[in-house]
Amino acid sequence: MRIRSTLTVLAVLLAGLVAGTGTGTAATTSRAAATGASYCGITWGSGEKAAGTLSSHPLTEVRTGRHECYDRVVFEFAGPVSGYTVAYGETWTEGEGLALSPYTAGGALLRVSLQAPAYDAAHAATVPWRVGEHAATVLRYQTLRDVVFGGSFEGYSTFAVGVRARLPFRVFVLAGPGTHSRIVLDVAHQWQQ
Repeated sequence: MRIRSTLTVLAVLLAGLVAGTGTGTAATTSRAAATGASYCGITWGSGEKAAGTLSSHPLTEVRTGRHECYDRVVFEFAGPVSGYTVAYGETWTEGEGLALSPYTAGGALLRVSLQAPAYDAAHAATVPWRVGEHAATVLRYQTLRDVVFGGSFEGYSTFAVGVRARLPFRVFVLAGPGTHSRIVLDVAHQWQQ
């Protein structure tokens, strides 16, 4: 009798494990529903984010920052800029179309397309990097692995942002300082608590 009840318990456990396998989505969804707690209240998601329009105000600086719940990349422009598209996936250099993934680190790659040039009206570069060079320091960051310049062509500037894994992110625009503007990319450290 004892052997039979032990076998029944094992069969029920095995059935539960089999039901939770496959793509992993069911198991992940169940854990999320069971905990019900998002990481730091973050509800951003990892789908493509796009907004704004093309601007002629050039990019002047790229910097990064570490925060308690996310890592940040800030793109600063010499005037009002609002246009961007950010999504996970391969990133190509502007003009040539060469893949940037060989130059980046991390488990996932964010393709950042800014609708503003990295050169002024006289076509002189406004940023000090060449295509494929690292544009910001991310040493000891929890999520960011690198920020690589992909060039600027016909008013668009591209960056490949290497991150630890495919994680939630948000993008927004800030005015200032002064007449400048900033496009801000935040990438969460994790999905849930």
